[in-house]
Amino acid sequence: MRREAGVTLLEVLIAVTMLSLLSVGMFLSMRIGLSAFSRTDARLMENRRVAGAQRIIDQELEGLLPAMAACGMSESGPGPRAVMFQGLSDTLTMVSGYSLQEAWRGRPQLLQFFIGPSDEGGGVRLLVNESTYLGPISGGGLCIGVVPAPETGAPISQFHRPAAGEKSFVLADHLAYCRFKYLTPSPRPGEPGGWMPEWRGAGWPSGIRIEMAPLDPNPSQLLPVTVTAPIYLYRDPEGHYADR
Repeated sequence: MRREAGVTLLEVLIAVTMLSLLSVGMFLSMRIGLSAFSRTDARLMENRRVAGAQRIIDQELEGLLPAMAACGMSESGPGPRAVMFQGLSDTLTMVSGYSLQEAWRGRPQLLQFFIGPSDEGGGVRLLVNESTYLGPISGGGLCIGVVPAPETGAPISQFHRPAAGEKSFVLADHLAYCRFKYLTPSPRPGEPGGWMPEWRGAGWPSGIRIEMAPLDPNPSQLLPVTVTAPIYLYRDPEGHYADR
């Protein structure tokens, strides 16, 4: 008699079990791989966001423009002209040639940097309000007035304090601290200047520094660091320049 080939029920059960185990192992491997890819991608995106914010801060500060503001409006017309710059330890008001939306290609922007509490996780965050600067009258709405500096008597512009809103842009979040400092030129030629928590001189500082540190340092991530921008301004906005 000829013996017919075939498999037993036990062999089928063993094959199905092995196939199931192999499938489960493959799915677990894929899940672990996708999870690792997701974490890596999230970390890269966070690092890119931090690097992009640092670059934005640096370009906005270096784009400082010598602009003026007409403080207040009355029936007789605009009020007194003031330098469109105020530097305090927790706020900074200035005009920059760099725009968040149009980079260096757009109109000058009126910027107000300020520090506010973080929404979650504690700490503070650095924000900026941006609006188009159309001239002294457009900047006059924020101007309170001009007062003399107690030490030097130089005219110091005062502006309304900024507040967080829907259009506020978060530059850095979850910070242990954030503060502004301004480089004051030395009165003696050849000597280095000093960093002051407030700008109380006439015109503009020689440099602006934003000091910040993360609330929870993570060595595996790119962390926000202090930004120092030199300021090169030699033009007087009140002066008249002509070719000779």
